[in-house]
Amino acid sequence: MNIPFVEMGLLAQQAAEAADGGAPSTGKVLLIVFVTIILPVILGQLIARWLKVPKFATRLSIVMLALFLSLAPFAYHVVNGRSWTEAIRLGIDLAGGTNLVFQVDVEAARKEGKDVAASIDRMIGAISRRINPSGTEEVVVRKVGRDRIEVIIPGADPQVVEEKKRLMTNLGSLEFAVLANRRDHGAIIEAATKLPDNVDEYRQGKRVVAIWRKIADDAELGGGDIAIREVERKGERIRQVLVIVPPEEERVTGRFLVRAEPTIDEMGRPAVAFTFNQTGAYRFTRLTSRYRPRPDGSKRQLAIILNNEVESAPSINDVIGRNGIITGNFTQQEIRELTNVLNAGALEIPIKPKPVSEFTISPLLGHDIQEKGKRAIVVGAIAVVVFMAFYYRTCGWIANACLLVNLILIMGTMALIQAAFTLPGLAGLVLTIGMAVDANVLIFERMREEVQRGASVRMAIHNGFGRAFTTIVDANLTTLITAVVLYVIGTDQVKGFAVLLFVGIVMSMFSALYVGRLIFDILEQRRWLREIRMRSIVGETNWDFFGKRRLAYTISALIIGCGMVGLVARGADNLDIDFRGGTMVTFEFVQPQETAKVKRILEERLGVGITLEPLRLSEEDTGTSDVSKRFRLRSTLDDLDKLRHEVAQALSEAGLELRRVTVELGEIRPIPAAEQAQPSGAAPSAPPWTTGSAPAQPAEGPELVSPKKPSSTSSPAARPNPPAQPKPDKAPDTQEVPSGN
Repeated sequence: MNIPFVEMGLLAQQAAEAADGGAPSTGKVLLIVFVTIILPVILGQLIARWLKVPKFATRLSIVMLALFLSLAPFAYHVVNGRSWTEAIRLGIDLAGGTNLVFQVDVEAARKEGKDVAASIDRMIGAISRRINPSGTEEVVVRKVGRDRIEVIIPGADPQVVEEKKRLMTNLGSLEFAVLANRRDHGAIIEAATKLPDNVDEYRQGKRVVAIWRKIADDAELGGGDIAIREVERKGERIRQVLVIVPPEEERVTGRFLVRAEPTIDEMGRPAVAFTFNQTGAYRFTRLTSRYRPRPDGSKRQLAIILNNEVESAPSINDVIGRNGIITGNFTQQEIRELTNVLNAGALEIPIKPKPVSEFTISPLLGHDIQEKGKRAIVVGAIAVVVFMAFYYRTCGWIANACLLVNLILIMGTMALIQAAFTLPGLAGLVLTIGMAVDANVLIFERMREEVQRGASVRMAIHNGFGRAFTTIVDANLTTLITAVVLYVIGTDQVKGFAVLLFVGIVMSMFSALYVGRLIFDILEQRRWLREIRMRSIVGETNWDFFGKRRLAYTISALIIGCGMVGLVARGADNLDIDFRGGTMVTFEFVQPQETAKVKRILEERLGVGITLEPLRLSEEDTGTSDVSKRFRLRSTLDDLDKLRHEVAQALSEAGLELRRVTVELGEIRPIPAAEQAQPSGAAPSAPPWTTGSAPAQPAEGPELVSPKKPSSTSSPAARPNPPAQPKPDKAPDTQEVPSGN
């Protein structure tokens, strides 16, 4: 079947309207639209009519619409029989998650002549963009050792973890090339069909002019003049098609992509729309212009090659330049993943699909710390509410109502964009509430001044909001600019904070200036607010603040100077492992241990600048998140031997027994008649190596992996390579490895 390329249009908008994970029914879509958009507008009109304030109907409808949209994620979970709290995603410190360590394909890197260390640094950015495109999911991606990448995913939903795995290990290479046809490339096809099954490249001199590419399982290429063959690879038969390879300076690849987004093709199937930069558009125009339809109407086919497989081969109907679409037998889920991968960029080196280790980790903050943090947040919020109600009386209760609206809007927005909440993020939420109260305080104090001048209630409300508006906007605008800058140039963790800060500021301004003004106007219109009364603790002051400005300057300068001296004196200790790098240790106890106890023991020896993560295999269940047998320690200490010794010594002195796995190389024996055939049914000959019977020597410490100075590791599950020469005087080689790693 020939599927022509089409120019990008409004198709992306149609595809975006398709729901996640599959197309919903029309009735369900209409119901959602009615409940979240139409119903709140109708409700706002009815409330305005009931309160007999028809001129506020539009403003009430806007407020109701914002509230309904914010409550929609929580209502959706309740309707589907789940708890509303599941709509709120928690970060790794509050909910734990999954810890994955991937190994890059070093052999593939060597074949292509690429520097593994330099490539990994760039790959970390590409992987982060793939699995956390919005920067709000609190996913951690970092380099471990020389050739491994660690990924920490908040939560432990197996479906989410599998999706992230596919996104991480997908090579993400994209290329457009022309299929060889017998009218244009007869000689090349004839020569390429004579190649052995294990050879894919056809060369003329030193240059590759054609290559056999695997055909994707569901691909339909069509056409009778293209070259297709069947070969056996790794025990299975696969189909390959011959693709013309242009010179390097003419190849059209994914590195020229500017943007990729979901769309649909002419047959209504999911597809991916793409846009090239100037160089890519020029090369694509040359390629399609060279292979435009022949005078007799026959057409060539353009291969769309994803991860070295031909996904589809639509006919070239006309010259294509900057825009086009990628068609194939894709599902909506595959389209979303492919879009993320293409936008993030291809991986320079393949990643082995199976993780080296995969653990479920408990929340980084212990249960006691979490409870204390939550208690502090609740107490702080209650204190703000009580103070506002006590000090500003009726106005304070209005401010508290605005705070409730603000909280609903923030939580709903964060749930809609699936942002993860960390404990610092929740603390920032309380800070945002405090900033919203600050706006109310400015408004109320302006209103107090108007009342003291003898203004009416209506005039006090009007002037209070009007004169405080500029001050509030100016103060929040600088914070919004900071949030935007942090999001644009910051790392994933900083982006998450920037999003929460931005959302909080916008919603606090909306709730204080718009919702608060609406409530005041309705109360005044209905004559329910006849006077504005507030308490005053300070009263009239005659203190000459400006006269003491030199004293204030001096005190401020001294405080700032002391702070700068302390900052410089600490030096590198101001930076944690996220900035300085360090060493990672994985160890296992014989019996399960409490996380808080282990961390306290290690902090007494190593100091407080460490991070301890409890690890579990997916099938393990210890009954509580604070108890585990396996742990992973991160420290800024760079000395591997010293850290091994300190960790082992500290745990030993505390009476905590580590599980030690050792590997011994025993006596070297010659291989008798290695090439001699054995009779049928006979026992296999002895292996070229054996282990001695000497007792196991205690290991020196747990396994260490350092981003800066990686140490070699050996696994008891793998056969040790026989040494080239016997070394009887050398002690048995031992190395700690975590069980199940």
